[in-house]
Amino acid sequence: MDYIQLNAENIADEHICCGFSDKKCTESYLAKKAWLREQFDHGLVFERLDERAKVFIEYQPAENAWLPIEADDYLALACFWVSGKYKKQGHGKRLLASALSAAKQQDKAGLVTVGGRKKYHFLSDTKWLLRQGFRVVDEAPNGFVLLALDINSKRNHKPPCFKENVKSPSLNQQEKTCVAYYSNRCPFAEYHVTQSLQESCKKRNITLHLVKFTSSEQAQASPTPATIFSLYYDGQFITTDISACMDSRFDKFIEV
Repeated sequence: MDYIQLNAENIADEHICCGFSDKKCTESYLAKKAWLREQFDHGLVFERLDERAKVFIEYQPAENAWLPIEADDYLALACFWVSGKYKKQGHGKRLLASALSAAKQQDKAGLVTVGGRKKYHFLSDTKWLLRQGFRVVDEAPNGFVLLALDINSKRNHKPPCFKENVKSPSLNQQEKTCVAYYSNRCPFAEYHVTQSLQESCKKRNITLHLVKFTSSEQAQASPTPATIFSLYYDGQFITTDISACMDSRFDKFIEV
């Protein structure tokens, strides 16, 4: 099967994998496309299977990434997803190899990405990455980990790490208050945070505070490593799963 890279010239006519069949998230989907257009100017690569499928990878220089990490001289993996019938066909390894090849061509120290000690929604699978040669280089509260794959272990560079704002986060800890951190990195986030979560909290008389990252600088100053979506309640981390915003799912995550 063929793979294609999206760019400013073809993105208007090409789909971006996730969210393409969810009509209620149309505006969020377009917001993700607009985000991609902006990030192409900052070294972002979006490569996907040339099918109507959710098989793709995003990466860009870590200094431009929407992640609260210190990883100069690395490429940072963002969304990396192989789903449905396309699993276990080698697509994940093929896409990862493409990112690794780009890192070598750009003379980078390696690849870096955020994962979890357990599988977190909208983050790459840590166990799978470890099998591909990644190693855990730093840890943050709530089970988040930073993983790196070095191209040249003898190269003299500062090891990647989380920023201090992640390790000692300043959080809103007011009682009966939800705080949602999100960005247009995901075509589901805008709709479900501003619509579904708003309605779910209003129904339960919960105060909702939204923090939207609109620049890489804001995302790098985030108290949570999951800048696509992170939900907190009473100052405690709850989940990275956007489905928690929905009324039918909310109570499974938060007991009021």
